[in-house]
Amino acid sequence: MICLVTGAGGFVGKSLCAALSMRRFSVRTALRSMSNRAGDFESVVVGGINADTGWSAVLQGVGTAVHLAARVHVMHDTEDDPLRAFRAVNVYGTLNLARQAAAAGVKRFVFVSSIKVNGESTLLGRAFNEADTAKPQDAYGQSKHEAEHGLRQIAVETGMEVVIIRPPLVYGPGVKANFAALMRAVQRGWPLPLGAVHNQRSLVALDNLVDFIVTCITHPQAANQTFLVSDGQDLSTTELVRGMAQAAGVPARLLPVPVWALQAGASLLGKGDAVQRLCGNLQVDISKARSLLGWVPPVSVEEGLRRAMGAGDGLPRFARNDV
Repeated sequence: MICLVTGAGGFVGKSLCAALSMRRFSVRTALRSMSNRAGDFESVVVGGINADTGWSAVLQGVGTAVHLAARVHVMHDTEDDPLRAFRAVNVYGTLNLARQAAAAGVKRFVFVSSIKVNGESTLLGRAFNEADTAKPQDAYGQSKHEAEHGLRQIAVETGMEVVIIRPPLVYGPGVKANFAALMRAVQRGWPLPLGAVHNQRSLVALDNLVDFIVTCITHPQAANQTFLVSDGQDLSTTELVRGMAQAAGVPARLLPVPVWALQAGASLLGKGDAVQRLCGNLQVDISKARSLLGWVPPVSVEEGLRRAMGAGDGLPRFARNDV
């Protein structure tokens, strides 16, 4: 049977396809254009993903579909109606694919959602889990929540198995945006005012997420389940910067600026959300994945950061994450 991967040209998709190939899966990729092609896999161009996308040529012989393609979180969205734009791809596009997949005989549909379905932050020591009431705070998180709801309905109506995965921030070679900017600052030895941030945040290394997706493709107990995934080791922002510096073989230049001072300065500059992400808590509980699937993150945080920083391979590589 063939495993279909959408968003195969993106940050997660490229690594997932390589991992599946190494495990001797037959991989078929669905791409927006051939310019997104990654690796020597059977590829079909589907164009943009929406409620009208035709998938019949892609789904023939497919046993499992992994849906990574999405309109991703946009920091400064210029859409007049961001929720409508997110829904067009992330809700209607996803459910259109799922219905066609079920009709084509696909057995399992693995959907990579987002921890933003749970919310934006946690109280210290009170991690998100799968049983929590969904509390998305932005249009992206809302669209993922609505897609999850629709997929569960399709599973009930058709018998196709659905697996939902909610990762927090994913890091690794090719990561982008704020995490990439922080890595560059550490690599270049810039002093950072993050030496007194005692929060706790869950992250997931790219290799850990890919391994977990593969587990959800193959494990019989994953059927019709929702999982949170992380490295299983939470870090403060201070610890994260130190870990990056150690991985890069450079000193960590941290200034112990109090969090209240960071927040005050950020408010004056209109950067309050950015500081919240650096200083707030966001923890996830992966005990369900451990107990039900027997899954253990194969890569430590230290190794994940080493790979992300490109240790032994020069500066880290940065690319757009368009999964």
